[in-house]
Amino acid sequence: MRAIFGVLGLLTALAVTGVLVRQQMKTTQPTLPTLPALQQTGEVGLAGTDTTTLPSSGTPTQQSQQIQQQYKQALENALQARPVPDD
Repeated sequence: MRAIFGVLGLLTALAVTGVLVRQQMKTTQPTLPTLPALQQTGEVGLAGTDTTTLPSSGTPTQQSQQIQQQYKQALENALQARPVPDD
C-alpha cells in the first residue's frame, strides 16, 4: 500500500512539473525576435552603438556572405583596444 502511494506521489509531482515547464516554455517563446522583425526595425546591435539590418535582396548565398561580413566587422570593432585613461 505504501508503494502505491509512493508511486502515485511521484507521478503527481512529475505531472505538476511537466505542466509548469510547459507553461514556462509557452511564455518564453513569443518574446524571441525573429529575423524579419529585426530586419524591419533595424534593432540595435549587442554593443548598443550601431543599427544593423539584414540584407533583403540577392541570393541566399550573397545574403549569407553579407551577414558574415557584418558579423566580422562588428567583432573586429568590439575587439579593438580602447584607450585607457591615465589616473
